[in-house]
Amino acid sequence: MRVAYFGTWERGHPRNEQTISALRSAGVDVDPVHVDVWRDEHKFALGPSALPRLLAAEARLSVARLAPDTAALIVGYPGQFDVPIARLRRRPVVFNPMVSLYDSLVDDRARFRPGSLPARVLRELDVRSFRGADVVVADTRAHARFMAEWAGIEEPEVCLVGAEERLFKAAWRRTEEFHALFVGKLIPLHGLDVILEAARLLPDVAFRVIGSGQLEHLLRDRPPNVDHVSWVEYSRLPGEYAAAGCALGIFGASDKAQRVIPNKAFQALAVGTPLVTADSPAARELLVDGRDAILVDRSPESVADAIRQIRDSPELADRLSREGRATFEREASERVLGLRWRAVVESAIARRR
Repeated sequence: MRVAYFGTWERGHPRNEQTISALRSAGVDVDPVHVDVWRDEHKFALGPSALPRLLAAEARLSVARLAPDTAALIVGYPGQFDVPIARLRRRPVVFNPMVSLYDSLVDDRARFRPGSLPARVLRELDVRSFRGADVVVADTRAHARFMAEWAGIEEPEVCLVGAEERLFKAAWRRTEEFHALFVGKLIPLHGLDVILEAARLLPDVAFRVIGSGQLEHLLRDRPPNVDHVSWVEYSRLPGEYAAAGCALGIFGASDKAQRVIPNKAFQALAVGTPLVTADSPAARELLVDGRDAILVDRSPESVADAIRQIRDSPELADRLSREGRATFEREASERVLGLRWRAVVESAIARRR
């Protein structure tokens, strides 16, 4: 079977790269049909300057060559602008949106005020793109329920995010040099403020923050035990996880934070790094507190206590590492997700027929 991974999707984003890799592991030929528009945070700028780039990109996509035996198009993240063009190509369309643009830019990041013209436009983009696909794919069941209610569609299929196994391999070993690692964009979803307050409660524990973004200003007054690096080459991230005493997930307070399991959680599980993340409906779809991760309240005290437990208990750290890796292999490996993605594509083809 051959599919086109279609649109202006962000190259290098783990959701896109992992989807392509998983499909190929299941014997699917994947042709990237891509026009570059979004770079880093620019995909969420969405100002007037983006419009000419978008229009030019969509024009190119409308005439982009598809192999004659292309069975379906998968529109990658972010792809709300691309679904209408994909529909014109007369193949089944699978939409892999990862997020609602409205949810991300209005509710989570507060870039636009609810009820404003940009907010209304974003809502319309979400609804039209979700309804325009033959199949929509969410990353958790909690997110699928939200998308179904948000757009008035049947509940999307679910494929977990996973992690690229060519990079993220079981490599963690407990060492005497303990530090807590945070990797990710500095946006409200991740709860950087909670992490920094936890660091203040643990002055004898080193914290390493890798990332940049909207809330980077919070790091100006960071405590002395917090090291900040704005960027690390993606191929070096597995080594960062392997060297850390534990990895930190998300601790934001938004509704979106209740519905997602971030890329970094899967990356930590794949490497075997003990994981601390907020307790949420989405997290409990995959993780069991005390078995393969420590699930905590969204408070600095809870985060600090979990880090302290992992640092002080080699037995706990080793169990979280071992069971976390086992959970990854059972639920989110490329073998498992590849078969799942292939079944989703086949269902879209069957629906169109």
